[in-house]
Amino acid sequence: MSDAGYDHAAVERRWQEAWDESNAYRTPDGVDDPTYVLGMYPYPSGKLHMGHVRNYTITDAYARYRRMQGDDVLHPMGWDAFGLPAENAAKERDTNPRDWTFDCIETMKGQMEAMGFGYDWDREVTTCTPEYYQWNQWLFERFYEEGLVERRDADVNWCPNCETVLADEQVEGEAELCWRCDTPVEQRELDQWFLKITEYADELLEAIDDLEGWPNSVRQMQRNWIGRQYGSEVDFEIGEARDASNGRGEESEPREYGAVTAFTTRLDTIYGATFFALAPDHPISEQLAEEDDEIHEFVHHEADPDGDEPNGVETDLTATNPATGDEIPVYVADFVLSDVGTGALMAVPGHDERDHAFAEKHDIDIEPVIAPEPEDGEEPEAPDVDEAAFTDDGVLINCGEYSGLDSETARERLTQDIESAEEATQYQLRDWGISRQRYWGTPIPVVHCDDCGPVTVPAEDLPVELPEFINTTGNPLDAAEEWKQTSCPECGGDATRETDTMDTFVDSSWYFLRYVSPGLEDAPFDRERANDWMPVDQYVGGIEHAVMHLLYSRFFTKVLADHEGLEHREPFTNLLAQGMVQLEGEKMSKSKGNVVSPQRIVEEYGADTARLFMMQAAQPERDFDWSEEGVRSTYAFLDRLKGMVENYVTDEPAGDDDAIASYVDAEIDAAIAIASEEYDDLTFNKALRETQDLVRTLRQYADYTEPHAETYERGLSTVVRLLAPVAPHLAEELYDELGGDGFVAEAEWPTAEIDRDRVAKRRRLVENTREDIRDIVEVAGIEDPQRIDVVVAPDWKYDALEIAIESDADNLIGELMGEAHIREQGDAAADYGQDLQAEREALSMTLDPDEEHAALESAAWLIEREFEAPVHVVRADEAEADVLANAEPGRPAIEIDD
Repeated sequence: MSDAGYDHAAVERRWQEAWDESNAYRTPDGVDDPTYVLGMYPYPSGKLHMGHVRNYTITDAYARYRRMQGDDVLHPMGWDAFGLPAENAAKERDTNPRDWTFDCIETMKGQMEAMGFGYDWDREVTTCTPEYYQWNQWLFERFYEEGLVERRDADVNWCPNCETVLADEQVEGEAELCWRCDTPVEQRELDQWFLKITEYADELLEAIDDLEGWPNSVRQMQRNWIGRQYGSEVDFEIGEARDASNGRGEESEPREYGAVTAFTTRLDTIYGATFFALAPDHPISEQLAEEDDEIHEFVHHEADPDGDEPNGVETDLTATNPATGDEIPVYVADFVLSDVGTGALMAVPGHDERDHAFAEKHDIDIEPVIAPEPEDGEEPEAPDVDEAAFTDDGVLINCGEYSGLDSETARERLTQDIESAEEATQYQLRDWGISRQRYWGTPIPVVHCDDCGPVTVPAEDLPVELPEFINTTGNPLDAAEEWKQTSCPECGGDATRETDTMDTFVDSSWYFLRYVSPGLEDAPFDRERANDWMPVDQYVGGIEHAVMHLLYSRFFTKVLADHEGLEHREPFTNLLAQGMVQLEGEKMSKSKGNVVSPQRIVEEYGADTARLFMMQAAQPERDFDWSEEGVRSTYAFLDRLKGMVENYVTDEPAGDDDAIASYVDAEIDAAIAIASEEYDDLTFNKALRETQDLVRTLRQYADYTEPHAETYERGLSTVVRLLAPVAPHLAEELYDELGGDGFVAEAEWPTAEIDRDRVAKRRRLVENTREDIRDIVEVAGIEDPQRIDVVVAPDWKYDALEIAIESDADNLIGELMGEAHIREQGDAAADYGQDLQAEREALSMTLDPDEEHAALESAAWLIEREFEAPVHVVRADEAEADVLANAEPGRPAIEIDD
């Protein structure tokens, strides 16, 4: 051990080499039901950041803990290796994405190994290799065969900087910026390939309730994204008003556009519809824009769906309300979206806030047709909707024959009575557009033939491999002329390859299945093994993937269950979304210049210090601030612990097995019981706090007296094993010094026969007693106590407490006095009964008298150490009556001689 602390570099290098030589973390194929622990695999950006380190320390610690519990653990790692950033980096550096990506992988893998992460590297997958992405192509074709793939024209999100299509989920914020480069996103119409995730919308939504091991926030985000709404569809006849100035001549007949369907969840308000609104890209709006300059200007330049207030322009059209027969004006409005509902809606400003704001701005009638539910026997009173809409359900008014009906009944009746109305379900979820106009992704296995149309590449010809990279603007695959030209698999004629590649979320939607059989050559995964090993028991990753990755993975798993014999319909049983590592309250980022390098921390303090600091700083779900002082303190703790083990090995103690040793043994059992539960729950910070408290107790023990060798060695061995999941290198070193057999990574987790509730009672008793002594010493001004007596309460008070807790009698004192051995205590029993009656709601059981006496006697050394006075724990039958009167269960009486 050097003057600056232990040689962490030598310790970590030694044990990493030993693990590697012994294949310590390899999971055999023959395991039937391993515990599957998985961190979301990273995009190989070049270097690990602290978010990576935290994520992978969480999974590594849990995997190590489960392994020590005797589980066969699968803990793999791979690389989300396709993606536009690598392509852009290659263009900037005049290299190719493959070389750039593999250089980054090499760097990051080395950093992971330096952190001591216990991965089964034999199962490593890299999504940019043909050995992996051929199965993306194979799965695409299976989805195609099952009718779950479609090619169609679509308005898409286009990033002009990245020159590619983005999924809705990849467009961020009110400003609609590209998630990669923060460029404003445009709308374009392109031929696109879609996976029909909407076919599974209902199951994806309803199965969320069964994901009990997922955070509620993530489950709600998925519900909101799917966005199912029950309502009605109803037709409004659209046409030009009879007196419209249409510019086509006085003799022209008003133009009719026919029925336009609107979706509404509030058909009960249809009598209050005072205008009709169309999305700017609705076909009628686009036709009108060609004929009317004002509408053209609004549709193409002014419409802002994300603006603070709804905007629109009036047309010469009217819509006929199918319930009233009234003609109402038609507007083109930017708050109506073509991909939500039908792109058209009936607007009821009296009962919808957005419609109300639009109506006020455009001076449109606002009419109330729903009133609050009246008191019994009273008439419903129309709400004041001049200033704000009344949006609750209620009772219909001003609605002809439907007046007086409640909203729910009215919705049912109107759906039945209006000829065009029918029940409908709408979703916010849209089919998943996977086409990307870029090079560094999985080629879509389709060729385009003038005679046959789009044709999938035969399975025996997969993979369709990427050609050599061409550094050009736009999509490099468009410039790969030789690669593009091919023949049609069906007719043999000339054809061209599809030049779009797949969204990289396809790669990550099933990668967890590839880990079970990464070398399999004739299928994407071994079905039998996947059925044994799936679902993933514990999945860990960032909250930013709560919608896209997790939703797509669930979709893929359900399709594979339906068509490929997978027996599980959900991929992840338990999910932990870890918090961010911050610096001074801000997220670390290169742009802010506040990034802490994991490599520097490992070099200065060691991987164990970095791992332990992060795991003890906060619960995994919480954000926390990086602290250099905290890192130094953590390193000092590990250094002290190493010193304690070395001192024990060098000079083995030979103290007595006395009451103090009994206390320490009890604290060892307590630490095991509590830390084990916290590791089970992934609340590592609490487990580590308990472990560090045990180290503190052992140090106090060794400072106070000559420790009992067996107790002290058990305590050190327990600490080492409780720390092993988080600080594995030093734990191996200390386990070896203590004479452990094999690796601590493979050692049995310590066990203790103790109830956590009993631990809490014992600790509360000891701490309350110490606090009471401190109070007495301070209030009485006792500077030099000569003797401290701690008096345990008499048995009858414990009986009275138990009766009070279990009793539901109104007269508690009467019930207590019904017990002869309590009644014979006279006034003392009455007084204690009154105390119990007053505190009845807050009462809780304590240890029994013998346990209290034993706990206090074993902890007396702590009081003696603090106050430098002898402590005597006195049983009730040995105490003076005046002192005993103050003793209660869990709160012994205190007498101090000065």
